[in-house]
Amino acid sequence: MIDLSLYLVTDPVLCGERGIVEVVRDAVAGGVSIVQLRDKTATDAQIVEQLIELSDVIDGRAALVVNDRLDAALDARARGARVDGVHLGQSDTSVERARELLGPDAIIGLTANTAAHLDAVRALPPGTIDHLGVGVIRPTSTKPDHPEPLGIEGFRAFAERSEFPCVAIGGVGIDDVDALRDAGAAGLAVVSALCAADDPRAAARAFRCRWRGAASIPRVLSIAGSDPSGGAGIQADLKSIGANGGYGMAAITALTVQNTQEVLAVHVPPADFLREQLDALADDIDIDAVKIGMLADAEVIRTVIAWLDDVHPPIVVVDPVMVATSGDRLLEADAEEALRDLFTRADLVTPNLLELAVLAGATVAADWSAAIVDAERLSADLGAAVLVKGGHLGGDQSPDAFVDAATATVQEFAGMRIDTDATHGTGCSLSSALATQRALGKEWPEAVTAAREWLRESLRAGTALQVGLGHGPIDHFAGLRARGGLDTSPTSDEVVTQWWEHIASTRAGIDELPFIRALADGTLDRGAFIHYLEQDALYLSGYARVLADAARLAPTAAEQAFWANSAHGSIVGELELHAQWLTPGGGVSDETFSAAPSTTTTAYLDHLRSTAYAGDYAQLIAALLPCFWLYTDLGTRLGDGRFGEYARSPAHPYASWLHTYADESFAEATRQAIEYVASAAAASDAAGRGRMLRAFEASAQHELAFFAEPLEHDRSSIIRRASALSRSSSAREPKMA
Repeated sequence: MIDLSLYLVTDPVLCGERGIVEVVRDAVAGGVSIVQLRDKTATDAQIVEQLIELSDVIDGRAALVVNDRLDAALDARARGARVDGVHLGQSDTSVERARELLGPDAIIGLTANTAAHLDAVRALPPGTIDHLGVGVIRPTSTKPDHPEPLGIEGFRAFAERSEFPCVAIGGVGIDDVDALRDAGAAGLAVVSALCAADDPRAAARAFRCRWRGAASIPRVLSIAGSDPSGGAGIQADLKSIGANGGYGMAAITALTVQNTQEVLAVHVPPADFLREQLDALADDIDIDAVKIGMLADAEVIRTVIAWLDDVHPPIVVVDPVMVATSGDRLLEADAEEALRDLFTRADLVTPNLLELAVLAGATVAADWSAAIVDAERLSADLGAAVLVKGGHLGGDQSPDAFVDAATATVQEFAGMRIDTDATHGTGCSLSSALATQRALGKEWPEAVTAAREWLRESLRAGTALQVGLGHGPIDHFAGLRARGGLDTSPTSDEVVTQWWEHIASTRAGIDELPFIRALADGTLDRGAFIHYLEQDALYLSGYARVLADAARLAPTAAEQAFWANSAHGSIVGELELHAQWLTPGGGVSDETFSAAPSTTTTAYLDHLRSTAYAGDYAQLIAALLPCFWLYTDLGTRLGDGRFGEYARSPAHPYASWLHTYADESFAEATRQAIEYVASAAAASDAAGRGRMLRAFEASAQHELAFFAEPLEHDRSSIIRRASALSRSSSAREPKMA
């Protein structure tokens, strides 16, 4: 069965300096199912060379056909390239001759777009062609001599009359996917949207996800052993796949006698029977991802390799089962060698530290840095990404790292060790979750993040299951039961980490502002500083009122008191400090607020007031938090000398003000505010957390603008004064006759 769903037609001009080969490499990695080499300016000899190179790059993961050049396809085949067929136009070589020369298994497509074309195809001997390329759908610059565009409805009418699968081609973009699929398209032939894409891999993945449909559930196959206790093996895999939003399937490699305490016996069915399982699934079901676990011996491993080479599933994750927790090797030498061959077919391998040492040919890593070095070497050796798991490290931390030598990617994922004995099947569950999250269309780092969050949630709930006397299983569906959905609920600590990282670019922007740098080194113009204080005084007056709204909406007495005290502190404490600079000797008075509010100040207060008006307590306190958090963070780092030692000097012109930034009582209030907001976010549903995060992020952006505004105001004032002086001087000059 030919997968025509995403059909890439190459264009050397659109591929540009990257070249056809690199675009194809990325697009196939993103899920392109068939590649058609089209290069009208190339000679036959050049086409042959391109086919050979593309055959190596594709490596059977997608079908490879060539446009028009039947002789080039035959020559490339003769030189060992895998060329699956040709696509011919109405005026090209006879399709009957192409079938005769390429054989019954070749893929032969034919361009068609009229009723006469369809009648001619019907007159051909059965089995001559496999599909029709129907178009153009829309006008396209890549084929300026195209016929009149069919449009979606014209394609629908043609497809309804055709007995052959119809692939839509010509001006097809991602927004056409749903309509063309509904119109009966067997696939989409895409040129510009992939060849000219900044990231062909991401573009291809987006097309495939759209083709499956927004509500489509990825079909994920586990090839692994059985655990009758339900905690590991295919039983854990199926739960993991389901909990992460996939449809799970299983081909069993071994039957075990085990419980939570020990494995008592293993029975390995004949490898031929495993192949029958795999073939039965592939013949009937489009498999979106494969997770591979326990493979008991070399014959079983070679059987799986042969099946992978025939089917080429788009995503393959291998969780190597090689070393027992005791450190004992579980496989014979020939099986280990075969397993290494299997890893070269994988997209991701997920070893623990013991398995990593075996695969990398090294001693077990003594620390996390050494483990990452081993993973980098292994990734380069296998040509696959590696997720190295740090669960065997001692200490409170249990990190993971995603390593991909091909893209020079090393992304670490920190995490505190979860104190639990319910760890049975953790590796099986994580690898299955990764395969599923990837099949949902996420890039690997995003998939790792989602899978780890789910796993950590399930680990925390495992003990409560009370399954067995040994190491019990994780609770795969704890989150689903608690939420009634698939979105994970982060802990308060995770909210804090994620939100702080979410505004990392905003924080970096604040650090680099000329106002902050000049404030730290003492070169800030006094006029700009006074302008800042004037605007901050106006802001605090409005901010205090919004804090009072938070106190009014607070659900507990403790929170009510906290926000009310914060409002009082803004007026009595902070404004008095402002008055010492703005109205010295006069205290807080109307003169303290005599400045006109800037557009920046007004925008920030409008944001807070509108959030308060909505009446959502959690969203409101999220909007209030950046004023606590960013000021405390900045004050701490100023006080620590991270912006230069002069910021700590009593001789600094703004020393008294800088001292207030690092006030410990305000730091304590900030810690309490963070706790209230993070707790509210952790207790909220996904939609509520999203609203909170948006309010928080918007306030952080307003903080950045607030710090930037004094010097921008100062510059604009200078320009206005210079302009006024120029006009005044001109007015005094005598008129020239």
